[in-house]
Order: sequence, then C-alpha cells, then structure tokens
Amino acid sequence: MDYSMIGPALVLGFGCIGSSIGCGIGGMASHAVMSRVDENHGKFIGMSAVASSQAIFGFVLMILMKNSIQAGTLSPMSGIGIGFSIGLALLFSSVYQGMCAATGIQAAAKQPAVIGKCFAALGIVESFSLFAFVFALLLI
Repeated sequence: MDYSMIGPALVLGFGCIGSSIGCGIGGMASHAVMSRVDENHGKFIGMSAVASSQAIFGFVLMILMKNSIQAGTLSPMSGIGIGFSIGLALLFSSVYQGMCAATGIQAAAKQPAVIGKCFAALGIVESFSLFAFVFALLLI
C-alpha cells in the first residue's frame, strides 16, 4: 500500500473542510444581517469570506509536501504527521474565524462604526493559521 500522499491530502482536506465551515458560518450571518440593514453589504460578504484563506494555505502545503515526498527529502510518515497537525490547526482556525466573522457582522449591523475593529479580530485569528503555515514550511 502506498501511503505517501496521505499527509498532503490531510492538510488540503482539513484546510478545505475548515474553510467551508467557517465561510458557511460567516455567510449565514451575513445573509441574516443583510435582510435587516441597507448598508455595508459588501463588507459583510468580505468578512464572511475571510476564512477561505486556510484552504489556500492547505493547497500550497499539499503541493510542497507532495514535491518533497517525491524528491525524498520528506518521509511519508513525517508528511502524515505534518499534514494531520497543521491540517487540524487550519481547520480549527477557519471554524473559529467564521464564528468571529458572524459576531462581527452582527455587531457591525447594530453599530456600523465597529466594522474595522471586527476585521482586526479576524486578523488575529488568521495569524494562528499563518503561524501553522510558516511552521509547516520550516518542517518540510
């Protein structure tokens, strides 16, 4: 059995699962709020899409891990460990970023002046997936 591509598949799969859940959570809040307010619709949609970046991180890591495994510089077992742990970090970061986006959208609907501060909070959550991405690059 060839299990060499399990690690790259894990990091991509977890990143995409998390992004879809996070964007779904933010999107549902965005739809609910847009039905009640007449402004900031574009910002609400943008806020709900912020969690999609973890899928991009997972995609880039999948390609780099696949190439490293094929080149023999990364063992398949190390790839599974990296893919699983970094993939979980991307998944959880995406889900919580979606939750943060949902509450930010609700807050900005009530008080539009706080929307920039809400984006700052999303950036803080994003930083943890970025840390995981960079740490994975160092391990590959």
